[in-house]
Amino acid sequence: MHTADRVEQPAAAPPTEHRAGLAGLAVAAIGVVYGDIGTSPLYTLKEVFNGHHAVPVTPANVYGVLSLVFWALMLVVSAKYVVFITRADNRGEGGIMALISLALRVVPDGRKAWVLSSMGVFGAALFYGDGMITPAISVLSAVEGLEVATPAFAPYVLPIALIVLVGLFMMQRHGTSRVGAIFGPVMVCWFLVLAALGISGIRLHPEILGALNPVWAIGFLADNPLLGWLGLGAVVLAITGGEALYADMGHFGRKPIKLAWFTVVFPALYLNYLGQGALILDHPDNVRNPFYLLVPDELVYPMVGMATLATIIASQAVISGAYSLTRQAMQLGYAPRMRTIFTSAREMGQIYVPSINWMLLGAVVALVVGFRSSSALASAYGIAVTMTMMIDTVLAFVVVRALWGWGRLKAGLFLAVFLAVDIAFFSATTVKILAGGWFPLLIGAVIFTFLTTWKRGRSMLNSRIRTDTIPIDLFIQSMFTSPPPRVAGTAVFLTTWLDGVPRALLHNLLHNKVLHERVVLLKVHTADVSHVPEKDRIEIEEIDYGFYRVRLTFGFMDDPDIPAELARCAEKGLRFETMETSFFLGRETIVRRMGSGMALWRERLFIVMFRNAGSAADYFHLPPNRVVELGTQVEL
Repeated sequence: MHTADRVEQPAAAPPTEHRAGLAGLAVAAIGVVYGDIGTSPLYTLKEVFNGHHAVPVTPANVYGVLSLVFWALMLVVSAKYVVFITRADNRGEGGIMALISLALRVVPDGRKAWVLSSMGVFGAALFYGDGMITPAISVLSAVEGLEVATPAFAPYVLPIALIVLVGLFMMQRHGTSRVGAIFGPVMVCWFLVLAALGISGIRLHPEILGALNPVWAIGFLADNPLLGWLGLGAVVLAITGGEALYADMGHFGRKPIKLAWFTVVFPALYLNYLGQGALILDHPDNVRNPFYLLVPDELVYPMVGMATLATIIASQAVISGAYSLTRQAMQLGYAPRMRTIFTSAREMGQIYVPSINWMLLGAVVALVVGFRSSSALASAYGIAVTMTMMIDTVLAFVVVRALWGWGRLKAGLFLAVFLAVDIAFFSATTVKILAGGWFPLLIGAVIFTFLTTWKRGRSMLNSRIRTDTIPIDLFIQSMFTSPPPRVAGTAVFLTTWLDGVPRALLHNLLHNKVLHERVVLLKVHTADVSHVPEKDRIEIEEIDYGFYRVRLTFGFMDDPDIPAELARCAEKGLRFETMETSFFLGRETIVRRMGSGMALWRERLFIVMFRNAGSAADYFHLPPNRVVELGTQVEL
């Protein structure tokens, strides 16, 4: 019932950051945006020196790894995302879907546009795989601190982690509005504690500050290229979650995210990494869990509790992101309608998608039970993130070259520098594929198949319906020659083509032998922007014989509430009375046919997805007692 077209829209509304205090928004951003990357110190250095391709513990290697961590944070997170890519906003919104829309806006239809859109959709699909691993590895790594306090807790780590994770997903249906207010302050405390622990470790070996010198990173990679390359596969854990700051930009604005990163998050993270490095230099055995060994013995249990809370917050951001991404995919025509619950009357972005929630929970529980430790899960972590970062770089290159008007040299330098870094990290994570990295890739490939199959199937179905549809002008002319009886009230027929007669209208006329005194052909259109202002959403055209065309345009993050928009049509001269309005929907049954243009297995998959799609009435908030569904068969 809705499609996504590339259209130009009015200038963006004032950024969110102008509507509230910058400092307050920065604190809120710390709670939502930086939860994932903020919990990376729990496991990054432990994995570097203990993982499948462990780096030997020597002073030179410790300095080299810490230098790599610093420059990875500088180049990937600070430079690429915070400085450059956050400037590529789609009416204030970020994320890979917004980046796809911007890139396609300047690329003509054709093979290049298809390649870019496919890359973007695959990057979005990979997010689900990442979203399954993040809660599992974060919560496990936090609870594993109990083993540092006493080995007697070792048998209980897995059950406690599962209880925390199941509880987290169970509470999703209640929304995050009540607990969301504490996310920012809690994470600010978390980063302050990270910084304090780091400083306490640095005091053991103040010379560790020299790791900021890039010479150490270059020397580490040059002295043993194979070891250095394998080490990048674990160092990448320090930047996982960096891409989230772009995806969540629409909630807070660019300035608060930038302020939070450079004043709180980045300094606290790196101070903690330096402190862990100093602790390892002090005694190599500390590599078994350098994060928790930084903590004074009497504070280990409180720290486990705080770390668990921080990982819950980090997981919440990823889970909410999966809901938002699913909603965007539905709006843009890449996913079938799913039941979506708005958990806050004030915050439109706070939603709950039950089917996605239970899918994520099942996958997370399977990951925890299957891998059993954060170190094992680290083998599966990173490859999806690095692929997404590469895709972001390519799409951003298209934007800076064509939309921002950068010259070839400047845009080429942007692509060369950041893509080289992305490829280095991605290539290093490929060695993890057999050790668990296959999981996010498999999830991404499956979801990509679902998304593209639905998009292709809907396109073919709409084309087929349009081919068999009578032009509305010819239909209205026939009304003058042999007019049917007219009955009081308004009939609204949802359609994908305003120039044709909806099948539901023909079936109603065939079976009931009447027409309503007002007939409205309604098309819901999704633009390639995040939000469309209310004043720009409605277009009304009056035709002959009591017929009207109404076009409603929404952004891909707007709530498509048809009754609310029709109520505002009175401002433009078309008044709707709810109790006198009936909504007619076509309920198509798809019949397979040979030579449809789609592989047989994809055709069957699409038919299954179509049959199980959510109700259009629910999706568009139509009143149940005013909806009439008329069935018809369509050959694909």
